[in-house]
Amino acid sequence: MKKKLLVATGGGDCPGLNAVIRGIVKAAKRTGEWDVYGSIEAFNGVIKDPPEIIKLNKRVGGIHVKGGTIIKTTNRGNPFSFPIQGENGKIKKKDISGDLVKKIQNLGFEAMINIGGDGSQKISQKLFKLGLNIIGVPKTIDNDLSATDLTFGFTTAVQIATDSFDKLVTTAESHHRVMIMEVMGRDAGWIALHTAIAGGAEICLIPEIPYQLDKVLNRIKKRYNKGKGFVNIVIAEGAKLTNGQIVGTHAKDGDENIKLGGVGNYLRALLEEKNCPAQVRTTVLGHTQRGGTPVAFDRILASAMGVKAFNMVVNKEYGKMVAFKNNQLKTVTLEEATRSYNFVDKNHYLIDTARALGISFGD
Repeated sequence: MKKKLLVATGGGDCPGLNAVIRGIVKAAKRTGEWDVYGSIEAFNGVIKDPPEIIKLNKRVGGIHVKGGTIIKTTNRGNPFSFPIQGENGKIKKKDISGDLVKKIQNLGFEAMINIGGDGSQKISQKLFKLGLNIIGVPKTIDNDLSATDLTFGFTTAVQIATDSFDKLVTTAESHHRVMIMEVMGRDAGWIALHTAIAGGAEICLIPEIPYQLDKVLNRIKKRYNKGKGFVNIVIAEGAKLTNGQIVGTHAKDGDENIKLGGVGNYLRALLEEKNCPAQVRTTVLGHTQRGGTPVAFDRILASAMGVKAFNMVVNKEYGKMVAFKNNQLKTVTLEEATRSYNFVDKNHYLIDTARALGISFGD
């Protein structure tokens, strides 16, 4: 009888998820000793009664070029704080982690691979401590996991943002406008920073460097005073004023995270109040950065991570995560993987590069 391996994708979707799933399934198929199953919508597939779990052995042909995930995902399935609707219609949280582990084991699964970002891997670490044979694969467009140099999906997100920025540059120039483009990244400014350099932005605002409105306005005026006639700004969704707060709302649908978004329009309103010397327009890329076909690099990295994760299962390297370090695939403990957040260091070489290119961070 073949051994059974369970795979789940949790958190936000990300270009390259299907390539990881395909890598796992194809590597497992070559051994002839494993069947691979997918839990629909992360752990929710296991939690449901009856479970929503599908066999993946014959479902992965050509999926590496597709965005999203064929086994779906959710950011509302934390088994340690699982949202349950009470009798009064209000959402309450319950710890069902112990029951989850027992159910996975009772269903006959030898091990599990959890593909997800910082939050998902923190869950993996807790489940490992409860006795689940689990391995993590890092997934996030935000590139905010410090144990790996890169996560698949990030390069695709930057490419999407850069393509959009290039289009905004020409319309900003045509209309002599200030164009603000809001990108994702939560508490990390990696997407914004890479896009600003690639696209040639005048201003880049990221969470790690709180900005001053007067300095942003002065930078805009300087451009117009020199007769350039237009300004392009990249702003990360988690950017904030000095001594200010992030712009977002608390979710009412069971999502524990604050829903970031709106900082671009917030900045536009501030600039207009200060009599900005030009018309200001805002573009919010939002979830377009998560969708579509992954670029070649992300397909390759995701495929390699899938194969590596399966080999870790075979070698019983449980409680660990795949990591991309110094152009090599390594393994790190889940505890190490989630120990610290991958913020943009103010002394990072790309910050120095941006400043040398004349990009202002509003500080």
